Order: sequence, then structure tokens, then C-alpha cells
Amino acid sequence: MWLFIFIDIHRWSYSLLTVFLSGLLFRLGLTISGMINPAKVIGFLDLFGNWDPTLLLVMGAGLMMTVPGFHFIMKRKEPLFGTKFYLPTSKDLDAKLVGGAILFGIGWGIAGFCPGPALSAMATLNSSALMFVVAMVIGMVLHHLLIALPAQSSPT
Repeated sequence: MWLFIFIDIHRWSYSLLTVFLSGLLFRLGLTISGMINPAKVIGFLDLFGNWDPTLLLVMGAGLMMTVPGFHFIMKRKEPLFGTKFYLPTSKDLDAKLVGGAILFGIGWGIAGFCPGPALSAMATLNSSALMFVVAMVIGMVLHHLLIALPAQSSPT
């Protein structure tokens, strides 16, 4: 019995370490690529002005790692540090998805941040990043209170 508890705790600690190191690597990549600099992001989005295409290289490099990675990882029966893969099952293109994508794009264009880089930029005490994260959290709470909770409690 104790052996199974030890193995489970051991697997859980490796899982936590993997999550921490993955997040650290992600933050390092965001910082090196300039994604935590809103001016660089807005320069990338300014197609008809002073366009900065360097973030296109970042996105391309990310795809070059992700696509083959998914190919090999999805051949496994289960993740290394979990019991099952959590993949989206819905393939529907609905109003919530389109509205969320539009809202994300507007926020990215106005602020020059998306959630990952904003959280990383908070470490620099950038006031814009702090305001973005506060507004993001408020939006998440409002979504939960106004949309997610009523949808869960309504009879279908």
C-alpha cells in the first residue's frame, strides 16, 4: 500500500516539476522573442505602417516544434505525467468562439498583450501588463458570473 502512495506522490511531483519547467521555458521564449514588449507586438500588427515581421518567425518556429511534437505525442496511449490527454472534442464554430476570438484580437491590438506575455511581463512590474492582467481577471470573473454560471444552472 505504501509503495503505491509513494509512486503516486512521486509521479505527481514529477508532473509539478514538468509544469514548472515548461512554464519557465515558455516565459524565457516569450522574453527572448520580444513578445512581452507591447511595442513589438503592435509593430507586428501594423501591416500598413511600420510593420515588424520578426514575430512571424517566432510563430513559425513555434509551429515547426508543435506540429511534429503532436504527431509523436499523440501516438502514446497516455501522457508521461497523467492518465489521459485532455483534447477539445467540439469542432463547432459558434458565436461564443467567434466573439471570443474577436475580443482577443481587439485586446491584443489595443494593449499589445495576450495572456501569456502579459503574465510574463508582470515580472518586470510593467504597469500596462499589470492593468491588462487585472482587466483580464475581471473579464474572466464577469464571464463566469454572467455566462458560465447561468448556463450551468439552467435546465436543458
